[in-house]
Amino acid sequence: MSRTLYQKIVDEHTIKRIDAQTVLLYCDVHFANEYTSPQAFAGLSSRKLPAAVPDAHLCVVDHIIPSTDESPRRITDHDSFVQAQTLEANCRKFGIRAFYGPNDPNQGVEHVVMDEQGLVRPGMVVICGDSHTTTHGALGALGFGIGTSEIEHLLATQTLVYRMAGTMRISIAGQLPAGTEPKDLALAVLRRISARGALGKVVEYCGSAVDALTIEGRMTLCNLTVEAGARGALIAPDDKALEWVKKHAAGLSDEDFSAMAAYAKELRSDPGASFDTEIELNADDTAPMVTWGTSPEQSVAIDEVIPDPNAFTDEIERSAALRGLAYQGLSAGRRMAGVPIQHVFIGSCTNGRISDLRAAAAILKGRKVHPSVCAQVMPGSMAVRRQAEMEGLDKIFKEAGFQWRKSGCSLCLAMNGDMLADGVRCASTTNRNFEGRQGRGARTHLVSPTTAAASAVAGVITDPRTMTRL
Repeated sequence: MSRTLYQKIVDEHTIKRIDAQTVLLYCDVHFANEYTSPQAFAGLSSRKLPAAVPDAHLCVVDHIIPSTDESPRRITDHDSFVQAQTLEANCRKFGIRAFYGPNDPNQGVEHVVMDEQGLVRPGMVVICGDSHTTTHGALGALGFGIGTSEIEHLLATQTLVYRMAGTMRISIAGQLPAGTEPKDLALAVLRRISARGALGKVVEYCGSAVDALTIEGRMTLCNLTVEAGARGALIAPDDKALEWVKKHAAGLSDEDFSAMAAYAKELRSDPGASFDTEIELNADDTAPMVTWGTSPEQSVAIDEVIPDPNAFTDEIERSAALRGLAYQGLSAGRRMAGVPIQHVFIGSCTNGRISDLRAAAAILKGRKVHPSVCAQVMPGSMAVRRQAEMEGLDKIFKEAGFQWRKSGCSLCLAMNGDMLADGVRCASTTNRNFEGRQGRGARTHLVSPTTAAASAVAGVITDPRTMTRL
């Protein structure tokens, strides 16, 4: 019987089949943050249970940590300080050695840290109490987010009671044109399939455009897939994925790498495997994208106009479009290019990796941030920050007028004190443009790193293709 890549990974990790749609699933690795884990650890303590496999967990402080460029890093907010201290204490109590606190050199946004530490491998089941765990499908791993009660169960048993997802394959032919980025492709996919287009499904990406993406580009694509309602995203591991793991997994022996590579060759959907839904797209005409509303699906190419909400035949989409435009203070028929901005944010688990910083720096070199714009860059991890500084990227950002910050989630969700004022419009490389996401009344437009950089220079949302890389 032909099986999809998703089905193969689930079958490999199934301990027991509970019913036709539910299995007891073994989980290879779990990572936790200070925000979604305290109740889970408290549950273990109240039941006097140990962590079943302490070395299968990594804990990192990322959501509430200040991003200011100071050493040592200090969390001055009392509640945030307690959250960070509680996570550290729980790691000690339950024997979890991998704890990356505020001043650990490995600290960073969890979805960046996991991959750069080489802890995610093809065919793994990867778990976190955060929805953007889909990111790790870029390496051929099944990653998905879970709730606090499930985290407790996972800590105690290293398993989850897992209900099977539906399956969806998105084939993307062609190639991304020069001047466009994986973020643009991801936003174009969301626009095409909608915020409900992959609801309850695990999406497998394939096709020449996907094959051509770097691993970090694939991470961006998989990261944003959850915004279509997906329960997971997968890309069959290839030589790029194997080389990534080999480069980042310290201590991986030649024997173990050979075994992993042999296993990875089997990790692809069989010819004739059946998917619940199949979508075919072409990347050849992809342009820089920008969101106009309050959902990642509400986007247009940068040279297009905002659509008329009344043109939507789906009542839910029409209502969402009307509300989104009202919140953003925009109107149908307006071009997004040229919309004034007051803030630019480059970072997050979507676009805070070294390739993202390089792309933005190539636009900014020799240029200055517009006087009306406050611009910030937040490397996705301290390792990314060090690499950027080795390459001199920090100097390019600072000379352009950007604030060079330390790693953390920061303005992706405005939980650490980094928050925009009411009415401030931000070109952001994050993954969500919901109402109030970056501060009460703040207006978020999702863009790629190069579009963010070009917009910072111009003071308005700007097509990066109009600015030569210096």
